[in-house]
Amino acid sequence: MGEHETPMPTTKPATIDDTVSAFLRTLSGANKSPATITAYRTDLTQFAGFLAETNCLIVVPADVTRTDVAEFLAYLAERGNSGTTRARKLASIREYVRFLEAQGLVMKNPTLAVQTPKKERGSRTALRLDEYTKLLSLAGANPRDYAILQVFLQTGVRVGELCALTRRDIDFDRRTVHVGHGKGQKARTIELEKKGIQAIRSYLAVRPESLHDELFLNYQGEALGDRGVRKMFAKYLKASGITKKVSPHSLRHTFATYKAERGVSPYVLREWLGHARLDTTQIYVHMARENTKKAMEATSL
Repeated sequence: MGEHETPMPTTKPATIDDTVSAFLRTLSGANKSPATITAYRTDLTQFAGFLAETNCLIVVPADVTRTDVAEFLAYLAERGNSGTTRARKLASIREYVRFLEAQGLVMKNPTLAVQTPKKERGSRTALRLDEYTKLLSLAGANPRDYAILQVFLQTGVRVGELCALTRRDIDFDRRTVHVGHGKGQKARTIELEKKGIQAIRSYLAVRPESLHDELFLNYQGEALGDRGVRKMFAKYLKASGITKKVSPHSLRHTFATYKAERGVSPYVLREWLGHARLDTTQIYVHMARENTKKAMEATSL
């Protein structure tokens, strides 16, 4: 090479860490939620760390094989990760590989022949009449908490939907509540019984003045969040002596199971719950039938 010649630039191959970072930037540019990006970062960082520890031959994404992906899933299973968790992590890897394919960084998809782990059926624990009555009794001295529990039990709303309710969503004349403000959630209007309407009226009578329009506020006068709801529920759960594993979402299951047991149509129940698919609602119908069978056996003549 002569003294006036410019050396050819050398391009360093993009490593897995490089491409994961680029993929996450793409998600950010696509306006994905911070929670979604964090989930992808967690899954892919764990996958990259596993590859670095188990296969020193992997330098670039194209070096990853189907065996590497399958062994990662086996490693997760050995650590006690559920099928649902492993399926989510595989979905993250697949999305990452699609990004690599679009960038021309891999020619063969290492996830194509990998079977998705079977997801466990989610536990749908409902509260008995005596259990949720105890919760209501304990919350009776607190208008806000009592109203929250009543709304949960009477409408079956999700925690996020409850937190997003505004004062305008309550129609006192028609005795209805409009729910479903979250991304991907189905907006719908649900009727409220008199005791539900009265509980909300009692709360509004003592609700602190606030610039926030959300119906339920915390003790600083700000919109009540998911964490605040769960903390409140845990307090009454502990005081009630209920030991089975339940959460605020269990009140949604309580609503759905109770209605299904009393013959509410799956189509009506689907509208109330805001389910996108009828087969999701049918789970409660099947549960109701099982409960009916148990009741018949328990009261055998």
